[in-house]
Amino acid sequence: MSQPAKPTRTSAAEQRLKMRRELAAAAMELFATKGYEATTVDEIAAAAGIARRTFFRHFRSKEEAIFPDHDDTLERVTAVLDAAPPHENPLDTICRGIKEVMRMYAASPAVSVERYRLTREVPTLREREIASVSRYERLFTRYLLGHFDEGAHRDGGWSSDEPLLAEVAASAVVTAHNHVLRRWLRAGGQGDVEGQLDHAFDVVRETFGAGIGPWGRAETPPHGLSGSGSGGEAGDEVLVAVARTGAPIGDVMRSIEKALRKG
Repeated sequence: MSQPAKPTRTSAAEQRLKMRRELAAAAMELFATKGYEATTVDEIAAAAGIARRTFFRHFRSKEEAIFPDHDDTLERVTAVLDAAPPHENPLDTICRGIKEVMRMYAASPAVSVERYRLTREVPTLREREIASVSRYERLFTRYLLGHFDEGAHRDGGWSSDEPLLAEVAASAVVTAHNHVLRRWLRAGGQGDVEGQLDHAFDVVRETFGAGIGPWGRAETPPHGLSGSGSGGEAGDEVLVAVARTGAPIGDVMRSIEKALRKG
C-alpha cells in the first residue's frame, strides 16, 4: 500500500504564509474596530481561531502581524537579483526586483489601503514598516556594490566613490517606488501602478545616466562623480537629501543630482 506523499517545502511555506495572512486580516479588523492599543495578541489569536502560542510561531508582536508578506517578498526580490542576466545593468535589475514589492501591495488593494491608514495613525506600526522597507534598500546596496566592474578597480579612481554611489542609487530606486506606492494608496489603490512605477524608474535612469556607475556601461563617471574631482575624499562623506513626502519624484531626483554635483 502506497504511503501518502509528504508535504513539500513549497506547500509548507504556502501554508505558513496563508496562516500569516489570516492572522494579519484578524489583526487589522480588530485594530480598525477596537483600536490598535486596545487590541491584544490573545484577541487576535482568538479571532483567527488559533492558540496564543501558535500566534507567536508566526509573529513576535502584534505590530508585526500586519506585515505578513515582507519576508516572503524579500526572498522573491533576492531571487530576481540572483537570476539576473550577466550583462543586465544592475540598476535595471534592482528596478525589476523592487517591482515584487509593489506587486505584493497591488495583490490586495483594499488590505494595502487599510494598512496604509493604520501605519499613518500608529507610530509603532510606521516604525515597523520603515524597518521592513529598509531591508530592501540594504539588499540593493549590497547588490550594486557586488557588481562593480573589476576593470574599474584596476584603473583606479572609483574605489572611494563606490559605496556612496551604490547607496545613493539604491536609495533612489526605493524612493521612486515608495513615492508611487504612497500616491497609489492615497488614490484608494486605483490606477496603473506598474505604469507609474516604470515612469518613475525612467526618471531615476535619466538622472543617473545610462551607465549609472562603473559596471562597464559608461566611459566617464556620471554627474560629477569623478574620482579626481574636488571636494575631498568622497568615501569619507555622507549624502543626505531631504524632500517633502508628497514631492514629485522628478524634484526628489533633481535634489539628489544637485547635491552630488556640489560634492
